[in-house]
Amino acid sequence: MDHFTLLDGVLHAEDVPLPAIAEAVGTPVYVYSRATIERHAAVFREALAPLDNPHIAFAVKANPNLAVLRVLARQGYGADVVSGGELIRALAAGMKPEDIVFSGVGKTHAELEQGLRENIGQFNIESEEEGYELALIARRMGKTARCALRVNPDVDARTHEKISTGKSENKFGVPLDRAAAIYTALAGEDGLDMRGIAVHIGSQLASLEPLETAFGKVGALIAELRAAGCTVTHADLGGGLGVPYRAGEVLPAPAEYGAMVARVTRDWDVRLMFEPGRVIAGNAGVLLTRVVRVKRGLTHPFVVVDAAMNDLARPALYGAWHDFEAVEPTGQRTTAHIVGPICETGDTFAMNRECDALTTGDLAVFRTAGAYGATMASSYNSRGFVAEVLVDGDRFATVADRIAPSAIMDAERMPEWLA
Repeated sequence: MDHFTLLDGVLHAEDVPLPAIAEAVGTPVYVYSRATIERHAAVFREALAPLDNPHIAFAVKANPNLAVLRVLARQGYGADVVSGGELIRALAAGMKPEDIVFSGVGKTHAELEQGLRENIGQFNIESEEEGYELALIARRMGKTARCALRVNPDVDARTHEKISTGKSENKFGVPLDRAAAIYTALAGEDGLDMRGIAVHIGSQLASLEPLETAFGKVGALIAELRAAGCTVTHADLGGGLGVPYRAGEVLPAPAEYGAMVARVTRDWDVRLMFEPGRVIAGNAGVLLTRVVRVKRGLTHPFVVVDAAMNDLARPALYGAWHDFEAVEPTGQRTTAHIVGPICETGDTFAMNRECDALTTGDLAVFRTAGAYGATMASSYNSRGFVAEVLVDGDRFATVADRIAPSAIMDAERMPEWLA
């Protein structure tokens, strides 16, 4: 459920009509619903109620907007970060250092130092080499890094290949057959508190079966480690639960996920950790856009909107589907190609899409744009960065300014020898 509904024939975000946001902020603009974020955060937490004191860290990469993170911090969520920049954002939004998990396969020396300085709760180590480097830095700084070792269970998540992270050919984690030896070796390093195992097999999973398979392998590894005398007190099960992008699409509910986790992990005797992202933020946002013009096509018209692949990259990157709806539907339907203004054929949101009939100047939305939307934006074609708005009941605020192309150009410098 989300809080984007038609009221008196006009699409609203909570109690705010979307045309009012377009008038005040311009288009394209991302619009987030605070009530939806909070509801999804509560539903996910309730799904884990059978577990003993689970740790929930929002995957900041899904939506790093400071206001969104502040809403989640007030819901008691921590942060799963994958860069020093995300760490800075999580702290600025009010997330506690001890509730921050630092994941990612390419943490730099400086980022490892940063995490130690901030006394974060856990590093998810992605390789033996990273573990030794972190130990060295921690000893030099007089710190102890709390760590989990991320394993690659070689499980096909059956999602898009570019967001699958748990197969043997993927860059993430250490091979399962070497995990026990690596964990044991790192546990002997001064500066490291090896306390757990981490796993994450991919994003937008439409079935619980791959997750259950991966978790089963993690459980067996924990038993093997304990039999060898290692201490294991935590298990980070990652995220990846999918959300419906198409109207009527049915995916596993958080409650089903929670029940599966409780069943599979009942004998592990660890504190379980989770990294939800898309399932919290995805349906809490839309990308509001305006029709530039409708262009006659050979078979169907092209609906050219002012949003583009630099604003919402998922369709160009993954062939991803986003429902496309008029803000003030007339009841008339058509079949059209939905495209943006960028000078590249890849700037296509949908082909042969049955949708609301639209004309020049009409407003429309791309649904389920609250995750992996604005965070993946670029300035391609020298376009500016899209604005972001948060709605709270009958009020709204701009929570990320539109960055004009001229402001981006201000960061560039002409060398003296070209002046």
